[in-house]
Amino acid sequence: MASHIKASQIVSIFVIILALNLNFSSLLGQRQRDNFVYNGFIGSNLQLDGLAEIKPDGLLQLTNLTIQQTAHAYHPFVINFKNSSSFSTTFVFAIVSERPNRTGHGFAFTISPSHIEGGSDAEYLGILNVTNNGSSSNRIFAVEVDTSRSLEFGDRDNNHVGIDVNSLNSVEAATAAYFNEKVGRTDRLYLSSGDAIQVWIDYDGVKKRIEVALAPIGVTRPRIPLLSTQLDLSLVFVDRMYVGFSASNGILQSSQYILGWSFNIDGKAQKLDVTRLPPVPRKKEPKERHEQTIGLSVGMVMVVLVTLLGGLYIVRRKRYDEIREDWEKEYGPQRFSYKDLYKATEGFKDKALLGSGGFGKVYRGTLLKSKVEVAIKRVSHESTQGMKEFVAEIASLGKLRHRNMVPLQGYCRRSGELLLVYDYMSNGSLDKYLFTNERLKLSWTQRYKILQGVASALVYLHEEWEQVVLHRDVKASNVLLDADFNGRLGDFGLARLYDHGEIPQTTRVVGTLGYLAPELTRTGKATTKTDVFAFGAFMLEVACGRRPVEQQELPEKMILVDWVHDCWRKGSILETSDPSLGDGYVMEHMELVLKLGLLCSHPSPDARPSMRHVLHCLDGEAFLSEQALEGFPTDAASATTLVIDDGSSSVAPSNASSPPQSCSVHTALSSGR
Repeated sequence: MASHIKASQIVSIFVIILALNLNFSSLLGQRQRDNFVYNGFIGSNLQLDGLAEIKPDGLLQLTNLTIQQTAHAYHPFVINFKNSSSFSTTFVFAIVSERPNRTGHGFAFTISPSHIEGGSDAEYLGILNVTNNGSSSNRIFAVEVDTSRSLEFGDRDNNHVGIDVNSLNSVEAATAAYFNEKVGRTDRLYLSSGDAIQVWIDYDGVKKRIEVALAPIGVTRPRIPLLSTQLDLSLVFVDRMYVGFSASNGILQSSQYILGWSFNIDGKAQKLDVTRLPPVPRKKEPKERHEQTIGLSVGMVMVVLVTLLGGLYIVRRKRYDEIREDWEKEYGPQRFSYKDLYKATEGFKDKALLGSGGFGKVYRGTLLKSKVEVAIKRVSHESTQGMKEFVAEIASLGKLRHRNMVPLQGYCRRSGELLLVYDYMSNGSLDKYLFTNERLKLSWTQRYKILQGVASALVYLHEEWEQVVLHRDVKASNVLLDADFNGRLGDFGLARLYDHGEIPQTTRVVGTLGYLAPELTRTGKATTKTDVFAFGAFMLEVACGRRPVEQQELPEKMILVDWVHDCWRKGSILETSDPSLGDGYVMEHMELVLKLGLLCSHPSPDARPSMRHVLHCLDGEAFLSEQALEGFPTDAASATTLVIDDGSSSVAPSNASSPPQSCSVHTALSSGR
């Protein structure tokens, strides 16, 4: 009996040890699947589809020169995110193009609940399509390496990195660059150069923060990441997710390669051994022996030329001099080099001049490396006092994104001037269509849509962004028209920012005659109501087809707001409408714009509406009610006391981008007014 019990105990102990060993082996196996490193992909067993293939030397090729195709490559095991709040990954890539500056659309690192199916080629990167882009049910996280600019996704250029969640409209994006520790500055990277570039992606699930950094291969991870933003991925991830890459080509194509890849859950990804990574293929160009001889001769001549030109370079280098200070390092890719801007405009020649005003000249240019068209404004700034604060505001303004604003891409600073870099708008500024272009006049529908767009942009600046942004120079010449004649508010050279609820500080009075609110000259404080005043003048010039002040006009017509106000008092306000429109407008809509313009131009800031109220009226979501005006002076460059009524009885138009089909005007005055 004793021997029987002893044998049973031994068997039980053996079973327990075996179970523990199996469980430990299972946990160890899962841990190994969740933590991996590939220095080349020989024997990796990646799961591939589309154009993706592993070359004999271990190089993972995502796309080749086949057009309009996609590619996917996944780690062979599903990753367990159930008890994990953080992850870290790094990989090395290279993009080789058949022709310079004509590349495919790029690729992305992806985390998805299953192998991605149904992703479109071209700008969709094989991840999503026109039907599911933006759907929260996708549960897809991606970091895109994008070499083609897609306006529908709000891409900043054709050389950027972006963080995507369920959509290719990036949560955060930036032009490819890295912080160069050796020289203490941010240097640009060119994703399609054919050079190997390393990417680091780190997500802290406790702090809910994602960081993305880039650098040339062999350079340690920069301490300042390219992208860093708050993001709660627990709302996106499910318990089990697949990690991998997705890529595509469109009509233009390029070969996209991954040289090595490391990934880890709840810990730093292992470092890649760059000495073991396969080489990047280069486009081979056969040469004959005599060509090599000629090349050697040319090389010797070049050595002589370089020596001779060295002295010339020293003399000419001052042409590209600019000011850089240590505190500017944090603004990273938003800083352009003066040399790039100088070459983009061919030396700021007159043929590149788009226009000029009291605050500087604007030039059209094409950045040589990215081939992106930009508009560059040169602004005089002699004083260094307040420069740090001003540049900080410029950097903040560069983060503004609205469909009716011209994006501010960055700045450059040199002695005595600032250069502001904007997206180029192909149809130029609105003022030339209102005042100087006799052959091409905008229809009333186009003008109304422009007013709605600019009003929407000002609502965003005043109320919807993280800080209050005062534009301080709203006028027709600062409204740019894109290819579809949509109005975009531009030129933020005079803009100022302050926190919501904060009282604006007194500043030097700046702006343009005819758009300056009367209280500015007394208090020196710009507010949202001073922007509203300028928008009122802008509305009148759009409706009347003339500037706020015309020296050549009869005295009673010289000041536009006074003339419109006087005609309103006489019951003949429509006489002020732009004669070039003829009868091509609806009377009620023209009256609405003229009277809103007067309301916004009221001499008392308390009587002016907010921009949101103005937008509601333009969209047909509020009524405009008139009050008696006889108590106001007729020559105060002012207008009416009008009241916005946000009553529930208002009728919204079926198409908010067109003039409202029903917008009642309640008249409390005598007939005809």
